[in-house]
Amino acid sequence: MTTTRPRQGRPRHTPPSEPGTSAREQILDAAGALFVERGIAATSTRMIAERVGIRQASLYYHFATKDDILAELLATSVRPSLEMMDRIQALAPEQTSAAAALYAMAAMDVSTLSSTPYNIGTLYLLPEVQAEPLDTFRQERGRLLHSYGTLGTLAATEGVARGLPAERLGELLIQLVEVVIQIRRSRAPEAADTDTIASSCLRLCGLTEPAVTAAREEARTLLNRLASIDPND
Repeated sequence: MTTTRPRQGRPRHTPPSEPGTSAREQILDAAGALFVERGIAATSTRMIAERVGIRQASLYYHFATKDDILAELLATSVRPSLEMMDRIQALAPEQTSAAAALYAMAAMDVSTLSSTPYNIGTLYLLPEVQAEPLDTFRQERGRLLHSYGTLGTLAATEGVARGLPAERLGELLIQLVEVVIQIRRSRAPEAADTDTIASSCLRLCGLTEPAVTAAREEARTLLNRLASIDPND
């Protein structure tokens, strides 16, 4: 009599970093690593599935295409900042100054870009990110850029506001924030980097050092207040 040995599953190449990590999170984690290591075009869904240790068909249960995986990864790099922007805009104008709101949004953006898996921000300029399937990401990033321009113009000194259109100021501010992507290429960002970059956004708007200090303290109070409020209330 012969016995049939149970078939062993594929070994996992990339075990979850934390207990309880969902299959969807593992797919995103593996895809992020491969996109940064190999590039988007050179990464297939089969490679992603093999990195996770699942069948390709199982990957398609969570994501229909590679573009869907990429879109979700890129969304994680802008979504927290957009949510912060919406929550700040929901406050009454007298509850916070434009300078404090700009500092808070820049600090959130730097923090998000500092923690995205595998420095996903490095993918922003790749040709594949300009393709039609990623229109939603580009629109969201465009909305973020517009918000930087609006807040920057409101916070800026008269000379800066008069000399720089809101769109151009927004471009400069978002590029200043995204310098943390380049920092991550050589070292891990530190807490001081968040303050340095967010404060530099205010200086770009022409604020004096006393005004930067005041906005920083106000922004920290604002962030603490928002952290204590349930966004679903």
